[in-house]
Amino acid sequence: MSSEGFLKELQTIGEKLLLKLQRLPKADPVEIVSFCVVLLFIATVLLLMIIACSCCCYSCCGCDGRADHRRRKTQVRPATH
Repeated sequence: MSSEGFLKELQTIGEKLLLKLQRLPKADPVEIVSFCVVLLFIATVLLLMIIACSCCCYSCCGCDGRADHRRRKTQVRPATH
C-alpha cells in the first residue's frame, strides 16, 4: 500500500468517526453505550501499549542509569536426591 493510499484510508476513517460523533446526540442509548465501550477499549489498549513500551525501554535501553546492559543468567540444575 502506497503512502497516498494509506493517507486516503486514514482520512476516510476520520470522516466516518466524525460523522458518528455528530450523530451521537440523536442516537439510541444502546448505541451510545456501545460506542463508549469501544472507545474505552481502544483507550485501554493504547494505554497498555504505552506502559509496556516504556517499561521495555526502561529496562533495555539503560534508562535506569546502569552502564552494564548484560543480564546475569542463572543455570537451573536438577535436584539430586
